[in-house]
Amino acid sequence: MSEKFEQISLKQGFMKHNGGVMFRSISENEYEFKSIINENHLNAAGITHGGYLSALIDAGAGTAAHRAADNAPCVTISLDLKFIGTSKIGDEILGHVKIQKKTKSLVFLFCELKCNNKIITSASGVWKILKIKPSQLGPGG
Repeated sequence: MSEKFEQISLKQGFMKHNGGVMFRSISENEYEFKSIINENHLNAAGITHGGYLSALIDAGAGTAAHRAADNAPCVTISLDLKFIGTSKIGDEILGHVKIQKKTKSLVFLFCELKCNNKIITSASGVWKILKIKPSQLGPGG
C-alpha cells in the first residue's frame, strides 16, 4: 500500500519528544513502524530501556489500530509484552503489526519489534475504538 514511511509524531507529546515514529501501511491488516535508538532511550546498562520499547509499540501498534478502524480514535485496553532481545544506541528498530481481528468496538493485534533482523520484543494488544470525534479528545489527543 505505502512504500514510504511517514512521520506520525507531529503533535507535541511523548513520542515526538523522544525522537518520533515513522509509519507505513503494508496492507489492510499489516503495518510497519520504525525508530532509531538514541542516548535518551538507554537504561543504566547501556541498552534500550524497556519502557521506551513499550511506548514505541503502544504508539506504532496504536496507529495501526487507528488505521484499521477507518481512522477512528483508539485507546489501548491491554498490551502484553515479552522482552526477548536487546538493542543499543544507533540501532534501527522495525515494528511489524498484524491485525488479528476487528469488531465494531475493538481491534486485536500482534506486534514484533526487530533489530538487525532479530526479534527483540513481541506484544499482543487490544484497542478500543472510540465513538467520538478526534476534536472531542482535547489537547494532544
